[in-house]
Amino acid sequence: MTAARSGYWKDHFTAHAGEYRQFRPTYPRSVFEFLAGVAPSQRLAWDCATGNGQAATGLAQRFEHVVASDASREQIAQAAAHPRVEYRVATAEDSGLESASIDLVTVAQAAHWLDLERFYAETMRVARPGGVIALWCYSLLTIAPEIDSLIIRFYYDVVGPYWPKERVHVENGYRELPFPFAEIATPSFAMETEWSLGHLLGYVDTWSPVRIFREQVGSDPLEELAPPLARAWGDPAKLRRARFPLSFRVGRVGS
Repeated sequence: MTAARSGYWKDHFTAHAGEYRQFRPTYPRSVFEFLAGVAPSQRLAWDCATGNGQAATGLAQRFEHVVASDASREQIAQAAAHPRVEYRVATAEDSGLESASIDLVTVAQAAHWLDLERFYAETMRVARPGGVIALWCYSLLTIAPEIDSLIIRFYYDVVGPYWPKERVHVENGYRELPFPFAEIATPSFAMETEWSLGHLLGYVDTWSPVRIFREQVGSDPLEELAPPLARAWGDPAKLRRARFPLSFRVGRVGS
């Protein structure tokens, strides 16, 4: 998901919006069932920094209408159409939404890019009484020990220096982000998917430090990862289960 544009905003995703949509995993239905259950009603949700609309279309399974905003016009252009999702180019701090109108505000995999003080002020403005805000993120996936060890080394040792500094909040599961809301206990959730070797490499290629490495170093870091990963994987067409644990901060606005 991309961040909403402001003076703080850094766009690491727009140039590769198509690849981001193609290779990123999808959130489980249970996430949206839980969020709909804690929201005061299921009339209107705002998915801020929607990126390719992955969370927005999930919300549309349970909410009558979803406004999905992003600062990146290119990301919005790549977003998946849905009859109950209204996409708009807008910032996190100036959504254009009516005051006291939103049952649920969500930010998936993007809160660490936002000017949180200003975004939270906008959330408090647009949320209806008893409204809910939910931030979530995911970091490293797990597949099998012999594959995980290669991904971990690549993540930290090869492209680690090229991760934006905000990435630390994802690694910490958003625990250190300010969150001035009455927190709601949240079950454990994870994304699970079946991937081939090619899909895994395509996913890693969406990482922003891979792109930055190429630009600054002039070589492709995936050329270092791909051979040992292929040996560990075996048949490249073989599907393996990838699991991404999700970290949440969910709270009641105005409580």
